Amino acid sequence: MTLHLSQDVLAGPVRLPRSFVALVALCCSIAGCASSPVAPGEASTAATASAAVAGLTNEASPTNSRARFADVEATQSLVGAIDERLTIMRDVAAAKWLAGAPVYDAAREVVVLQQVAARARALGLDPATTQAFLAEQIRLARDVQQRWHDQWKQAGRCAPCEEPAGLQVLRERIDATDEKQFAAMYLLAPLREDTAAALMAQMQATALRHGLTADDAIALLAALRNVVRIAGGPVLDRVQASHVLRVATTGDYAPFSLETHGRLSGADIALARGLAAHLGAEPVFVRTSWPGLANDLRAGRFDVALSGIGYTEERAALGLYSAAYHEGGKTLLARCADRERFDTPAGLDRPGVRVIVNPGGTNERYVREHVHRAQIVVHPDNRGVFAEIAAGRADVMVTDDVEAELQARRRPGELCRTYPGTLTRSEKRILMARDPALQAVVNGWLAEAIAAGESTRELELAMQAYVAGAEAR
Repeated sequence: MTLHLSQDVLAGPVRLPRSFVALVALCCSIAGCASSPVAPGEASTAATASAAVAGLTNEASPTNSRARFADVEATQSLVGAIDERLTIMRDVAAAKWLAGAPVYDAAREVVVLQQVAARARALGLDPATTQAFLAEQIRLARDVQQRWHDQWKQAGRCAPCEEPAGLQVLRERIDATDEKQFAAMYLLAPLREDTAAALMAQMQATALRHGLTADDAIALLAALRNVVRIAGGPVLDRVQASHVLRVATTGDYAPFSLETHGRLSGADIALARGLAAHLGAEPVFVRTSWPGLANDLRAGRFDVALSGIGYTEERAALGLYSAAYHEGGKTLLARCADRERFDTPAGLDRPGVRVIVNPGGTNERYVREHVHRAQIVVHPDNRGVFAEIAAGRADVMVTDDVEAELQARRRPGELCRTYPGTLTRSEKRILMARDPALQAVVNGWLAEAIAAGESTRELELAMQAYVAGAEAR
């Protein structure tokens, strides 16, 4: 796709967007999919896309058991593409110098931004804010090209003009950076605050490297932060067209989802792979958190979320839930030495008891509703709460029975499920964007998976792996 004003002097028609097969290839290169198709040309038929994706989704590979969050790689890819485009501007400036053409071409700019809007809309990105982000890059490209022209005028010669790059080569190089940026934005937009903070230093370094200012980097990041997604829309159609399923997960809730040494594992990671394969897509895992899950759903940062997620009215008002694939309830986890102290619910809400919670989820909600006399201790990392209990810095935790059983098996004689029953009845469901067609397909696949015993089998395999101290599949 021609996205950059710096191509305004290059002869020839504006190229059409590459197919969604190009997007899945780039997303996979960012997110570490099991495999990716051979980089396609300007594929234009559904048959070409289907053939490429069939090869992608059906290929078995030892790396199929590996998954990781895509945000770090996506931010690096985005900044790298911006840097690469600005680097190309030297050769583009030389092409204009040789042609005697001006840096600025308003008519070309209009055409380019129209193509940007079309590409953004196809990806579910807001056309206006995406155009503004690319328009800011267009401005920076003009500044870089003008700086080269000024230097050559002062020197009396244009060094790169002696070995000019071919126009077709320049187009292909710019096309490649365009696609990388769209693939990264597809995975990142709208930016999380922590992602934006990480990008700031990288963008400033890139700007300075090309003779731009720190203020230019700030303006570019501000434009990127404004890129949002189109509310609603046919999510299933986009997933099936792009062959990319964005899966949100927390990475902090074994045995469903746990990040260890940069790798994701757990029963829900395995289920996400199965769902993606059913949809003919590659799963790309995006980071979420319990406090931020509802906001991430509202912002459209994911297509589906799997992380041992329970039902809340807030989430149900924003998206859709699948049928339940696991049933259980809240129970009590404490030191084994305190088994008798917390063998009934009555032992929980008493003065002097320290009840530890992880913020933002159904565990905290239950504690806030039912605990009024005991001390509530909020611990920010769900993975660290159990060590707090074992170390004596907290006494008891209200958590799902499956998590209590896992921790009791991992720390025999140290942590115990002290209450044999459940305080509530809860179900684990897949949370998804509000698209009834997507919900119907997910529920159809899930019914077959449950009937085949897949969800139960994956949960037990994850439990065994975590108890053994290894990553689950």
